Amino acid sequence: MNRISVLISVYSKEKPAYLQQSLDSIFAQTMPPDEVVLVEDGPLTEPLLAVIESFTQQPQELHIVKLPTNVGLGLALNEGLKHCKNNLVARMDSDDIMKPERLAKQAAYLEQHPETAIVGSWTEEFSGSIHESCTIRKVPETHQQLLAFSKRRNPMNHPTVMFRKQAVEAAGSYRHCLLFEDYDLWVRMMRQDAQFYNLQESLLYFRVSNDFFKRRGGWAYIRQEIRFQQSLHEMGHISYATMVQNIMMRTLLRMIPNKWRQKSYLFLLRK
Repeated sequence: MNRISVLISVYSKEKPAYLQQSLDSIFAQTMPPDEVVLVEDGPLTEPLLAVIESFTQQPQELHIVKLPTNVGLGLALNEGLKHCKNNLVARMDSDDIMKPERLAKQAAYLEQHPETAIVGSWTEEFSGSIHESCTIRKVPETHQQLLAFSKRRNPMNHPTVMFRKQAVEAAGSYRHCLLFEDYDLWVRMMRQDAQFYNLQESLLYFRVSNDFFKRRGGWAYIRQEIRFQQSLHEMGHISYATMVQNIMMRTLLRMIPNKWRQKSYLFLLRK
């Protein structure tokens, strides 16, 4: 039987109720992980600590990694990955909800396809209740489709992925790349010929809110996006022309009013 680690990071601004739902969904899997590595990215609030404490009696091991200061998602995941004892590692975010068969389906795919380094899925997006999901973010299936897609957009839904730890470490693991920690890692893995795949079904409920779209606008986001597109060009992943086109399209998206940006995300950028 495959042994699975789940890697999750939480910081002080997370909502305790969301973390509770996230952890509940992990421990309710039809194939539960045999360990959950939870990174406390800096000091947490008492309500968050209380939620974490309530899970310490689970039969699966809950391994807490405490960081003295907030270092950001990339570096927090980098540290957490070092503590994962299994080669199969599933990512999860502290405000999303796994569907019950997520881990079983992904582990089965990786067992049947040893050449594949990472497998993800679609996500079902919701803002209030999972019973009121609004859209599905579909991503391409095969490696060649994902390689082409990655030159324009992120090819994987980060909280859905399960990967082979060795393949991630071989590419340099997570690093600080504000707002693009996962996309940066996927490209580095692709540059080393790691094979990608997405199951063509939704295996996770992804929480969105009005703040989700607000955070994806403004000059601060634009500056980070320009830096990231430049890094993709420097790595040889995209041409100069593609870099310019990507920057122009993304700058327009970041500058339009939040309501229009939300509609663009929910409809124009979804299949």
